[in-house]
Amino acid sequence: MALSTLTTATTHSITVLEGGDRINAALNLATAQCQTEMLTVQPSNRFSERSVLQGLERDRPLTERGVRIRTLYQHTVRYDLERLAYVEQLSNGKVEYRTIDELVERLIICDETVAFIPTRDDQQVALELRNPGLVRYLIKVFEFMWGRSVPLSAGAPYETAPDGITEIQHSIAKLLVEGHVDEAIARRLGMNVRTCRAHIAKLATALGSGSRAQLGFLIAQSGILDQDR
Repeated sequence: MALSTLTTATTHSITVLEGGDRINAALNLATAQCQTEMLTVQPSNRFSERSVLQGLERDRPLTERGVRIRTLYQHTVRYDLERLAYVEQLSNGKVEYRTIDELVERLIICDETVAFIPTRDDQQVALELRNPGLVRYLIKVFEFMWGRSVPLSAGAPYETAPDGITEIQHSIAKLLVEGHVDEAIARRLGMNVRTCRAHIAKLATALGSGSRAQLGFLIAQSGILDQDR
């Protein structure tokens, strides 16, 4: 089936949306009907210039009628001038932005009644969920991440702690110890591989490591992964 084909199948309050046009139409309808609050999760590697513009067009009417918006990005958004410009256009008392080191996938929830999640990496197939139990579960997942995130206005994720390790480097250290390669770490943290390797080099310098193998040992020995950051 071609990606441009628009089809819909519904089973127990779960609607499969195929094709970008069908997905955007469903999102536009849900946000137009949203009256209280919209929750969104936007991983860095799932954000394009087109989606920035679409999001702005979709979110502005919400803020104008007083709907509260809470959005989670990854820490890497702090270096994304395009995204920061988008955020600046919407920032007001009803809109909150926070960042966290790692996000799994995109999520949009409107008024605790409908949620949207993608099912493919190319963002061409999504699920529209209206089952109350599923929506409540996804709200709990969002709140769990929100409680561990940092306001976008704060500089904490990139500030150096007393141990000489930044928050983002702490996240990289955790993934290094778990055995992930540079490409996988970069993908999970929403940054390019070159930036990831630069952070690894700074981490090695901070811990006095002379090799990749020694770095893993020093991370474990240092106890930085046991600290409450």
